[in-house]
Amino acid sequence: SLTALKGIGQWMKVNGEAIYGTQGSPLPPLPWGRCTRKGNKLYLHVFDWPSDGKLHVPGVKGTVKSAWLLANGKKLTTTRNADELLINVPAAAPDSVATVITVSL
Repeated sequence: SLTALKGIGQWMKVNGEAIYGTQGSPLPPLPWGRCTRKGNKLYLHVFDWPSDGKLHVPGVKGTVKSAWLLANGKKLTTTRNADELLINVPAAAPDSVATVITVSL
């Protein structure tokens, strides 16, 4: 429908950086969504928002410099648990389609 296409166009305007010129995920399959990569950045496409406020990201190698919501630049805090990165996220998903979190390594 036209409404759906407008929604996708708006989403791409805000989140296109996470799609254009990126490569596939260097991470194992993710239960909550997908990952793309460009240079030292991971783009986490979260379709299934965590209800406990913690996004579990397995297999992240290297040091995390920062993490933020791509749409509005809001910084997010992270912690490590062995080979897993934990990102503290807002209680509600900022985008009902897919929220993109950028992680700079």
